[in-house]
Amino acid sequence: MSGRLRIGLLECDHVDDRFRRATGGDYAHLFRQWLVPHTDDLELVPFDVVNGDHPARPDECDGWLCTGSRASVYDGESWIHEAQQFVADVVAAGRPYVGVCFGHQLLAQAVGGRVERADSGWGAGVRRIDVVAPQPWMRPGSPTLDLHFMHQDQVVDLPPGATLVGKTDHCPNAMFAVGSAFGVQAHPEFVPEYTEALLLARQLRIGAATTDAALASLRQPTDEGLIARWALRLWAG
Repeated sequence: MSGRLRIGLLECDHVDDRFRRATGGDYAHLFRQWLVPHTDDLELVPFDVVNGDHPARPDECDGWLCTGSRASVYDGESWIHEAQQFVADVVAAGRPYVGVCFGHQLLAQAVGGRVERADSGWGAGVRRIDVVAPQPWMRPGSPTLDLHFMHQDQVVDLPPGATLVGKTDHCPNAMFAVGSAFGVQAHPEFVPEYTEALLLARQLRIGAATTDAALASLRQPTDEGLIARWALRLWAG
């Protein structure tokens, strides 16, 4: 893929210092490492929305990317409300948007969906997404995606007019599209070392059985390169 893309990265969290060795840097570094092998020219422009650095308008960048977060989208923090309003404005303006984990949930909530703590418990480790409604920009196609997950919350009701794109056994609304926006509950930007570090740090909260199964799953190949190409096609239009 050629042509310069300027993508705004809505940073909804930051990597803890104790995990920097596993990630090689902050979330901007992880997302660059995920995307740059698949494009000739990409400028990723970080906006630290947690600390009040919000974009001025939806057309400030060619497209938008929203990170995960340890926060929940239904928390009453002002930065979340501001980020949610901006995402709603992005959708209304028809600008392409990709939301990852928290960014996926924020998209749903911004345009009329509902997010809750999952009754199924933690979604952790590598899980398989079944693609049920491929979108035109999802090329090359694939009936499944194996990706890293790390979440407690999930989208329980899709927004009005949204299309369910992918599902898992533990997360029925794992991917959806609405307008020019796309959300995925998984973390395609994660590397196995980071998922492992998070699992070990959270094993008391996640539970021994779920942690052990998730750690074992990290040995299998994943499809982050494929979904990177899909995201780039969506942003490029």
